[in-house]
Amino acid sequence: MTDWVLRLIDAGGYWGIFLLMILENVFPPIPSELIMGIGGIRVGQGRMAMEWLLLAGTLGTTIGNYFWYLVGHILGFGRLKPLVDRFGRWATLEWRDVEALDRLFGKYGQIVVFVFRFMPAFRTMISLPAGLFRMGHVRFLIWTAGGALVWNLVLAYAGFLLGQNFRDIDKYVGPVATACVVGAVLLYLWRLLTWRPKG
Repeated sequence: MTDWVLRLIDAGGYWGIFLLMILENVFPPIPSELIMGIGGIRVGQGRMAMEWLLLAGTLGTTIGNYFWYLVGHILGFGRLKPLVDRFGRWATLEWRDVEALDRLFGKYGQIVVFVFRFMPAFRTMISLPAGLFRMGHVRFLIWTAGGALVWNLVLAYAGFLLGQNFRDIDKYVGPVATACVVGAVLLYLWRLLTWRPKG
């Protein structure tokens, strides 16, 4: 995967970063750690400027997340109830849980979106409920972009500092991401097996 990402970045420059970061958030198997890390290496080599790298990466991240936000927004909160009534057992949800999540996003949506930007397995997933629970478009975009900017700066600066050794991170990013996904699946299975409706 590293070589493919490298080729696209070197061929497309900032546009390559922008496109990869959109894809990373719509189809998560490409890790942002790798994309922005390689961008940071290119900054260290004098082939990119940090400010343009961060702009391209943050815009790509925000647009990729906005895609899932719009999916949730179009589906809508009102259409959830029949789905929850019918399939709630498989989602380990009751309607009261959905209403609680709605209240949570109403009060703290921006903080939830911002904080989840730093969590490997959940940073894209959080966009769907943000849309479902009608978090404002502008508020979602601002807090998503803010969290993405901070995270992308950390990754790009790590690449800048580590130089060519950053390629080695690909050996660790894959297993860590896989472990997060496996952990999420195991947590879901545990909830599914132990879930009982409250009312």
